[in-house]
Amino acid sequence: MTQREEIWSWVLEPGTGKAIELLRGQILRIEQIEGGQCVDFNCFNLHDYKEYMHTGRIRTLYGLHPTEGHFMWSGPPRERALIYILEDTAGCNDLLFPRCSAHLYESIYGLPAHTNCHDIQSEAQREYGLTPDDVHDSFNLFMHAGVDTDGKQWIDRQHTKPGDYIDLLAMEDVLAVPNVCGSDIMKTSNFSIKPVKLTVFKATAADLAAPPHVGSLPSQRTPADFKVKQIKVERELRRDASYKPEFVNVPIRISDVPIFLSAEEYALLQQCKLTELYGDDDGAALRDIVFSWWAERFVPA
Repeated sequence: MTQREEIWSWVLEPGTGKAIELLRGQILRIEQIEGGQCVDFNCFNLHDYKEYMHTGRIRTLYGLHPTEGHFMWSGPPRERALIYILEDTAGCNDLLFPRCSAHLYESIYGLPAHTNCHDIQSEAQREYGLTPDDVHDSFNLFMHAGVDTDGKQWIDRQHTKPGDYIDLLAMEDVLAVPNVCGSDIMKTSNFSIKPVKLTVFKATAADLAAPPHVGSLPSQRTPADFKVKQIKVERELRRDASYKPEFVNVPIRISDVPIFLSAEEYALLQQCKLTELYGDDDGAALRDIVFSWWAERFVPA
């Protein structure tokens, strides 16, 4: 395998984060030094900070524990692949829990001044003019968490070892902002906070060929497509007296579509329909059955 060219490296000390200009075709490696350390990760489009990694979209596509072979997507209306997880030796990440905050430690633990991911993230991205309001839900790298059979969320000790790493390939120019999770009184990082190593590489041809192709669609809109193109500067909200609503597909038009069923098919419908939801509404029951079948059979996971 061709050796990657190293561009930059940094040791991220406990209580700190780092904003990194990660250009398209570069790789950020986040590596355990001592093992057992959670790293919160945010990223923004370097040229438009309103486009940023969207944990909800990623969670919908890949579940609570994305890993190698998955993308970090931005949210609507952009919905673009910003980062590709090229390699993940630990395979232990979380998209369930939000970042820890000063309020969490003060309200629950009685600690008014404690290291926390929101404040660390805020300070790191301040280098690029971003405010605490611009911090968004984080990708919790190396965090071992989940949901039990009763629906209760849990966090457990992690088993990452020194040298475990995750390689993130930039699909676009991004501002990547990792931080050492500030939680030393929970299982998140095994009741301690430890340094991690950051390294930026130039991707090889093999690296660049690894992500599956993602095309573009007309629905992936940018500010050029917006009716309001300028980012609002004033904090106070005021009504635009000239506003006229222009909703998509409004007014909605509803049409009846006759469906003819044989006696045998109708009997099957009565057998399958969810009477507790639809009662005697055969049309609603048939829509449910057809679309449920279609989604299960043809809609990709």
